[in-house]
Amino acid sequence: MSHQSPASAAPERDSVLARTVSKVKGHVLPLYVIMFILNYIDRVNIGFVRTHMEHDLGIGAAAYGFGAGLFFIGYALFEVPSNMLLQKVGARIWLTRIMFTWGIVATLMAFIQNETHFYILRFLLGVAEAGFFPGVIYYFTRWLPGVERGKAIAIFLSGSAVASLISGPLSGALLQIEGFGLHGWQWMFAIEGLASVALGFFVWFWLDSKPHDAKWLTREEQDALVEAIDQEQREREALTTVKPTIGKLLKDRQILLFCALYFCIQLTIYAATFWLPSIIKKMGDLSDVQVGFFNSIPWLISIIAMYAFASLSGKFKFQQAWVAAALLIAAAGMFMSTTGGPIFAFVAICFAAIGFKSASSLFWPIPQGYLDARIAAAVIALINSIGNLGGFVAPTTFGFLEQTTGSIQGGLYGLAGTSVLAAVLVFFAKTAPSAALTSPHAVPTSAALSKPL
Repeated sequence: MSHQSPASAAPERDSVLARTVSKVKGHVLPLYVIMFILNYIDRVNIGFVRTHMEHDLGIGAAAYGFGAGLFFIGYALFEVPSNMLLQKVGARIWLTRIMFTWGIVATLMAFIQNETHFYILRFLLGVAEAGFFPGVIYYFTRWLPGVERGKAIAIFLSGSAVASLISGPLSGALLQIEGFGLHGWQWMFAIEGLASVALGFFVWFWLDSKPHDAKWLTREEQDALVEAIDQEQREREALTTVKPTIGKLLKDRQILLFCALYFCIQLTIYAATFWLPSIIKKMGDLSDVQVGFFNSIPWLISIIAMYAFASLSGKFKFQQAWVAAALLIAAAGMFMSTTGGPIFAFVAICFAAIGFKSASSLFWPIPQGYLDARIAAAVIALINSIGNLGGFVAPTTFGFLEQTTGSIQGGLYGLAGTSVLAAVLVFFAKTAPSAALTSPHAVPTSAALSKPL
């Protein structure tokens, strides 16, 4: 019986791993993109019905901004616990639960009758959605080797851009529906919410929690994938003398920096998301369908930009510089939006969208490279939840400014300044574990010095 030498077995191992990674991406990425599209639509569709709710329910600009932001309070409070439960019960069960509950709450938005109902359901929607985004990011850490995760995250995050692209025309069309005693805005909430519930059934039957649960992979492929990911973790553990804990990492300045950076990015994204339809309406006497069409333009441009930035950053490396460049583009666009009329402001925000959507996708490989896999899920959830508080601050501030001053110009100046600050701070972010956590006696193994799988 012949035996393969380690040298001859390596190419075969790499071939099996490459085939496995391709199968994993083909199996889960399309589903995760669709899930993120529905997730994002249910989160931001209130931007298209602000004037309708004001007319039918008397919900003004300040109340709208506060209610839009309450989502992120619920989201932030329950993000870390939700993601820790995902690790305990498995991705299949927990992501299905998340989809069902957010779909039900999103559907109930069709039946609000006053500001109190609006506030309660927006908060509960945040609670229901908590854990989805970091749960998917954690899923990638257990199913894909490190070198593949950045590309997978970029594809996954494109779901939000696709959602922004289609949510305008879709919501505009649904707003035309009348019948059974319901207004168009009620039909929009009901149909978009029930779509998430329906997809939840598919998630239950399609997803697997662990590679060894995946019947669509051969045993050889399962073993190759698990071994590659475990080897990366062993190499990381060999270079650290301190067992990471959440308590220790909360004192780590890098973790705090990651939270601050993501907060700045999300602040700009959600300011544009919730208030862009209102800016578009000021361009002229436009119908809901026309507003939806114009609203999709910045996001279409941003999808192309996200892929371009992801390709360039993968080719030329130095992730921090690419994030900084994207943030400066966002800052320039936000500043320019204050210097002209509504049409020029719309064009400027199209330019800004290139920056802030690209910055969002380029950001995540930085903390992923820094964090130990043993605590990555909880810390990613923490970064995401604190960062997403920008989604509370932005609409609440903009709503207050419009109601008290009649203009959101001051908020746009603030967003430009915030993006510039983040562009500077990102150069202090590290993509590898802190030297303080690395043993001075540790000697990198040959595997650690080799090219990542």
